[in-house]
Amino acid sequence: MTAVKLDKIGLWSEIKLDILRRYATEYSKIMAGQKTKIPAFRHWYIDGFAGAGSHISRETGEEVLGSPRIALGVEPPFDAYYFVEMDHGRADLLRGLDGINGRTVKVEEDDCNTVLRRLLPEIQYRRYRRALCVLDPYNLNPDWDIVKMAGQLGTVEIFLNFMVMDLKMNVHLGDPKRVAVSDVERMNRFWGDESWRDVGYAPDPQMNFFDEPGVLKHEATVLVDAYRRRLRDVAGFKYVPEPIPMKNSTGAEIYYLFFASPNATANKIVEDVLGRYRHDPAPDRVKAKRTRGPHG
Repeated sequence: MTAVKLDKIGLWSEIKLDILRRYATEYSKIMAGQKTKIPAFRHWYIDGFAGAGSHISRETGEEVLGSPRIALGVEPPFDAYYFVEMDHGRADLLRGLDGINGRTVKVEEDDCNTVLRRLLPEIQYRRYRRALCVLDPYNLNPDWDIVKMAGQLGTVEIFLNFMVMDLKMNVHLGDPKRVAVSDVERMNRFWGDESWRDVGYAPDPQMNFFDEPGVLKHEATVLVDAYRRRLRDVAGFKYVPEPIPMKNSTGAEIYYLFFASPNATANKIVEDVLGRYRHDPAPDRVKAKRTRGPHG
């Protein structure tokens, strides 16, 4: 197996993983309960940017379960596990998780967007299939058509990272003419069209915190709010609670954690889970639960 150096993560990432663990557990209980009524009912776990399966805590130096291993530990189990990872070394580590807790995993060593364009159409309401899909990229990803497909199916719930740091550094500059063509194209794929320009830029001198005349911009959080509306109004998710900002050790916002669902019960559960961290998530007062896995 290829040697892979595990990523080091901060407390906010541990909090995100704790949110996922808590929600996935409740989600799987409810979905598994449907089988008593409909034996053909199946629920899947899909991790679009699965990583290596584990991380190292910056705070303690200990191993921290990544989202794939968290999902494999959820009881009752999901009926299928799909881990998508482009890096060969990390994909090898994920393959090594096959058989843990009696679970069978399917590892897709490919681009997340490519895999999900093939996989999501299989999660049909009429086929009694549902899925929890985790989209945890390092940059502005996934493509909007993937997110919209998930929303319109009415069978998929997603956790999605809106990478606001990537947005601020590479796309949302004071002068849009300075943005690289490749970054504009990335943002267009993420957003679905160029309407983000109308949201993100405005000729208002009070918003010109770059002190440059002419072309001005809004704060990036305006785009975060607009993306939330887009998940509801364009993608068709009925429930999109306010996302939680996730930060680095200096307090800078790295990304916003979104949840989107077609289901009212799911929304209530996730609001309860998010409520643990939404109003008082300061690292010196909130400690995410650290759980060692079968290889820890």
